[in-house]
Amino acid sequence: MKCLDRNGNLVNENSKQNYVLDKLYNTYIGRFILSGLTKPIISKVGGAVLSSAFSRIFISSFIKNNNIDMSIYETKKYNSYNDFFTRKIKKEARPIDYSEEVFISPCDSKLTVYDISKDSVVSIKNTRYTVNDLLKNGKLARRYKDGKMLVFRLCVDDYHRYCYVDDGYKSDNKIINGVLHTVNPLANDIYPIYKENSREYSLLKSRNFGTILMMEVGALMVGKICNHHGERFVCKGQEKGYFEFGGSTVVLLIQKNAVDIDKDILDNSKNNIETVVKFGEKIGIKKI
Repeated sequence: MKCLDRNGNLVNENSKQNYVLDKLYNTYIGRFILSGLTKPIISKVGGAVLSSAFSRIFISSFIKNNNIDMSIYETKKYNSYNDFFTRKIKKEARPIDYSEEVFISPCDSKLTVYDISKDSVVSIKNTRYTVNDLLKNGKLARRYKDGKMLVFRLCVDDYHRYCYVDDGYKSDNKIINGVLHTVNPLANDIYPIYKENSREYSLLKSRNFGTILMMEVGALMVGKICNHHGERFVCKGQEKGYFEFGGSTVVLLIQKNAVDIDKDILDNSKNNIETVVKFGEKIGIKKI
């Protein structure tokens, strides 16, 4: 899937990673291997390995191979690969737009925006989803008909912490257990990943943008979801949680007439193009 930054420049993804995923998802042998890799038990074993002191040996090569600029992250000694993977960025590297009318990105990611039809249906590439497929809750799904579904896809080299997009009252977390496919777009051609992957969601009765549904989706191998809060009042820009190793996804459901998404993002999405966005930056404005 093609990807552009906010200036319209083409952004290239990791070709080696895409090659491996293509072989896994588009060959008979690869799909046989996937039948094991996507099981939650593999995630638990992988998580244990990557949280061990031994896993520190992977850090330096990951930084080099993915051109990670460590100067923008807080300085600390990492006790494991997962400790490194969930590293915190310096506040000045991700300024948050606190303007009341501004709708911000919850994370560093590649964003695509989809229309939710009056029947609560979303078409992602060639796969048709209902919002009920995503939530397993038909009554809640109907609240978002004619709204927007924002899919923020995080790659392994992205900053893997995410924040609240507005002040408001947050509900408790709802967990939906499942498997752990990659969230790379090529997997969506083979498997309905947003129906099958493990995910967790909550509602934010926001000050400025209606009731926002916030969902985190786990991904291939590990992709563990670590949310900080249960039911409580939260603030715009406050850290909501983080993902352990693995590319992952944040999904926001926005109600009808709540937000005007920025034109460049909408135009890209209509042309099946992702847009690179950063934690805390403006991606829309309150609808008047």
